[in-house]
Amino acid sequence: MKQPLAYVHPDAKIADNVVIEPFVSIDHDVEIGEGTRIGSSVTIMPGTRIGKNCRIFPGAVIGAVPQDLKFRGEYSTCEIGNNTTIREYVTINRGTAAKGKTIVGSNCLLMAYVHIAHDCKIGNHVILVNSTQLAGEVIVDDWAILSGLVAVHQFCHIGSHVMISGGSLVGKDVPPFIKAARAPLSYVGINSIGLRRRNFKNDKIREIQDIYRYIYQKGLNTAQAAEIIEAEMPATPERDEILLFVKDSKRGIIRGYFPD
Repeated sequence: MKQPLAYVHPDAKIADNVVIEPFVSIDHDVEIGEGTRIGSSVTIMPGTRIGKNCRIFPGAVIGAVPQDLKFRGEYSTCEIGNNTTIREYVTINRGTAAKGKTIVGSNCLLMAYVHIAHDCKIGNHVILVNSTQLAGEVIVDDWAILSGLVAVHQFCHIGSHVMISGGSLVGKDVPPFIKAARAPLSYVGINSIGLRRRNFKNDKIREIQDIYRYIYQKGLNTAQAAEIIEAEMPATPERDEILLFVKDSKRGIIRGYFPD
């Protein structure tokens, strides 16, 4: 259902039961899945793909060209999964030649004034709280929560099930399953509350805690800790996810915090 005051380019592919409110602008080369609702004054630009049952609130701008001086007009896309909510004045830029696409997964919540720059990759069930800002080529894995006013440096990787406190500046990679807080941003423990909400059992949480004791609490460098963890702890999906994250980190992982 399209309101008469909305503009939809004739080449846009819009499912029959999409609701489009007044003053929306939808350009060519846009695809929107069934059940999605587009609020008033939303702008959806070329190369945007939006899944099913999404809700986009007034003032959002999806698929704008990157704010990257290296961008030369190359074709790229901005892809949004199913059941994702995009609140007021969120901006999501499409990709560049670096990755070719910006991706936001399914079942995500992007609160008001969030910005996602070019070539970011956001997983599923991610929550970005009000005014969180992601620079180019940031990766945020499934189930991560970034609290309000978090700013993430380009190329950073934030692991799954991470919780980052409000107002944090993220300049290094944040490994999975942890809480990160303070300035400079530091490891402050396991995200045990979040893990229990997602049905992690107590023995699994203790296993994750034991892994991070090697990384943060035994005076070892990251490479030494990884070697000991791999040699002495049994292989599990969580152990292997942490090891792979640490070994693949290009910016280095955040430091530990140990109060006096």
